[in-house]
Amino acid sequence: MSISGPPTMSQPDKSVMVTGIGALCATGLNFESAFTALFEKRREPAAPQRFGLDHPTTYPVFELPPSPLDSEDENQPWLRTSRLALAAAREALENAGWSDGKGLSQLKVGVCIGTTVGGSMNDEQFYRNFRDGKNPDLKPIDRYRRSNPAAVLAQFFDLHGPQLTIVNACSSGTDALGMGTAWLRSGLCDLVLAGGSDELCRVTCNGFISLMISDHQPCRPFDRHRSGLNLGEGAAILVLESSRLRKHRKRPPRAFILGYGSSCDAWHLTAPHPEGRGLRQALQLALNNAGTKAEDIAFINAHGTGTLNNDLTEGKIIKCFFPKTPFFSTKGHTGHTLGAAGALEAAFTIAMLQSEKIPASAGFSETDPAIGHSPTSCTRNLDGRLALSQSLAFGGNNAALVFGLDGVGQ
Repeated sequence: MSISGPPTMSQPDKSVMVTGIGALCATGLNFESAFTALFEKRREPAAPQRFGLDHPTTYPVFELPPSPLDSEDENQPWLRTSRLALAAAREALENAGWSDGKGLSQLKVGVCIGTTVGGSMNDEQFYRNFRDGKNPDLKPIDRYRRSNPAAVLAQFFDLHGPQLTIVNACSSGTDALGMGTAWLRSGLCDLVLAGGSDELCRVTCNGFISLMISDHQPCRPFDRHRSGLNLGEGAAILVLESSRLRKHRKRPPRAFILGYGSSCDAWHLTAPHPEGRGLRQALQLALNNAGTKAEDIAFINAHGTGTLNNDLTEGKIIKCFFPKTPFFSTKGHTGHTLGAAGALEAAFTIAMLQSEKIPASAGFSETDPAIGHSPTSCTRNLDGRLALSQSLAFGGNNAALVFGLDGVGQ
C-alpha cells in the first residue's frame, strides 16, 4: 500500500479507528475464543502450575492454557511478557489486514504497551546465586534488557515511530491506548500498536497475598461476600489507525476510540480515594473528550477486582454517574491481569458493542448494601452504540476510555 505525502505530522484528527484486535488470556489463546468464553458459565482458577507459592492456603490464579508460550528455553530471545505481547500483536495485525506487519514500513507506526510485572522477576536463581557470592552467567540479565515489550514489537515488525512502555500499575493498558490515541490525534503517527501484556510470577503473587487482598476462592467482583482478587495473565493489542489511512485502505473499522480520561487520587499508595475523587475526574474527562454524556453510554466494563475497597468505591461512582447503565466485570473469567487488564477489557468492550450483547458478571450473586448497586447477573442484549471501559490502579491512578461504533463526523 502507498499513501501520498509524507507519513509524519499529518493534520490533527479525532477519528481514531480500531481496525484489529489480538488477545490471549486464561479463557483462550486467541481473541475469538477468549471473548466467546465470557458468555459461558465455566471458570477454572487453580493453583499456579508454572511456579509454587508454598502457602498453607491455596490462592487460585488464572493462568494461560498450555501452549508453546510456556517454553523456558534459555535460548528464547525474549521473556514471557514480551512473547505474550508479540502473540497478541501478530493476531491484531492479521485481523486488521496487515498480514503480520507487511506494508507498515511506509508509515509512521508507533508502539505503546502497558505492563506491570514486565518480566522483571526474570530469573530468581540468578539473583540467589549473585546474592550468595557466586559468579552466575549474565545471560538472564541480557535477555531481560532485550525484553522491553514495546521495543520487542518495534524490532520484530521493523517499526520506526515513537516507542513507549507504560508502567502505571493496573491502569497501564488503558493508559497505553489513551497515549496511542493522542499520538494519532496529534498527527505524530499514522498507525499505533497499543495495549498491554503481563505474566504471572511467584513474587507478584506473594506480593498481593502479603497485602491480604487475594481470595482463596474464585473472585466475586462487586458481591457482598467478596474477599479479594485472583491474579491472571495475558495480553491484548489493538491496531489503531487515523482516518487518513482509512481513505487509502477502505477497510471498515471495528470501532472508534472517542474519548480518554486520566487522573490521580493523590490519596494512598494502594487504596482508592473513598469518595472516588480521581475516578470521577477521569470519567468526566473521558466523556468530555468524546463529546458525549453519561446517559448515552450503553454499558460499562468496570475494573471490578473483587477487593473490598476497589469495588466499594467504583460501585458507588457508577451508581452516581450511571444509575441506569448496566455494568459488569470480566475479571471473574480472566483474573486480574494487571498491566494487561485495561487493554484486554477494552478489546472485550469493542467486541460486545459489535455483538450487541454483554455477559453476566461472573462471581456475583448478592448485592452489597454498602454499594446499593448490582452488576449484570445474566447475558443482556444491547441498545446503544457507545461504551465505557475503566481502570483503577495502585498509586491512585484512574483511566477511562469511551468507545463507539461511529466516528466523529461519521
